[in-house]
Amino acid sequence: MNLFCVGLSHHRANVETRERFTGGSETDCLLRHAGCAEALVLTTCNRVEVYGAAETRVTTEEIAGCLAHKIGPNRTGGSSEDISAFYRYEGPECVEHLFRVASGLDSMVVGETEVLGQAKKAYETARTSGAAGACLHRLFQRAFRAAKHVRTHTDITRGSVSVGSVAVELAVKIFGDLAGRKVLVLGAGETSERTARALVSRGVTDLRVSNRSLERARELAALVGGTAIPFDSWPEQCREIDILITSTSSEAALLMAENLAPMLRERLDRPLFVIDIAVPRNVDPAVNEMGGVYLYDIDSLQSVADQSLALRRQQIAAAEAIIAGHVLSFKETLERGLNWRGSSATHPNIAENPLRPSEL
Repeated sequence: MNLFCVGLSHHRANVETRERFTGGSETDCLLRHAGCAEALVLTTCNRVEVYGAAETRVTTEEIAGCLAHKIGPNRTGGSSEDISAFYRYEGPECVEHLFRVASGLDSMVVGETEVLGQAKKAYETARTSGAAGACLHRLFQRAFRAAKHVRTHTDITRGSVSVGSVAVELAVKIFGDLAGRKVLVLGAGETSERTARALVSRGVTDLRVSNRSLERARELAALVGGTAIPFDSWPEQCREIDILITSTSSEAALLMAENLAPMLRERLDRPLFVIDIAVPRNVDPAVNEMGGVYLYDIDSLQSVADQSLALRRQQIAAAEAIIAGHVLSFKETLERGLNWRGSSATHPNIAENPLRPSEL
């Protein structure tokens, strides 16, 4: 069984490339059709990765085609330049890479913790659907243990350690004092919640939250002392607000130049700053060409994240040492040839055939 990871991340691909391969609900099925005995798709704002196990080699081009929902001869779902941006790890390198990802060491904001929750959700989705079997079960359970060990025994999570908090740091660089600024957070998921909390900690008192689920928007607004805005009326807020931060799972742009233009005429020369941390992007890039609008996407946060990294750089070596120990332990477990079938009682969707030491 060949264990591998194929993916795109902020290290080698810009947001425009990444959003072309964000996959969808049918991706697991397409991966199985392409030859993966087991498959799991991990998608975050900075990466899209496939972890798989297969009897025969599944090519990077085939994986890219599945992510783009394009299967067939010469259909990879992107240009040759897009495909060259993919990375591939196999065997022990795949194990080490996942452990680093789950621990936040491979993130744009080194030490961020959202990725661990995202990895757990991706694993649970694949396990429930039957796409993840014994091989990926064992791999991801050990990855979660490694990530917990890193968070418990290092200070890697100190400082601005979320995409949302870095977005707020960018807003501070633009405006200085955020007190008195009117801010709308579009989306009410985990990233939006962290963003909202970071805004409040920076002195924002006029905070508005909008989400497709008005109930969820109200819940988040109540947590941060903000105001819930019905989703069908959030664009109207662009007449008043100073900052819009978007982080929804929409696969289509929600804010475009044509629907923003009428509201800009009423802003009386007040600039509108938009920080779009969603992938796919929630805001059409053409918005940045409009007078009085300043648009920043997820890639724009890199320089701010790099400054935050300097505060935690000394902790990276300690985290890397912990991960190296977990990788070695995981390999030794495989080499002992332990029978994994015993875990099937509590994980009924796990495949019957365990990964053998010689197959790593």
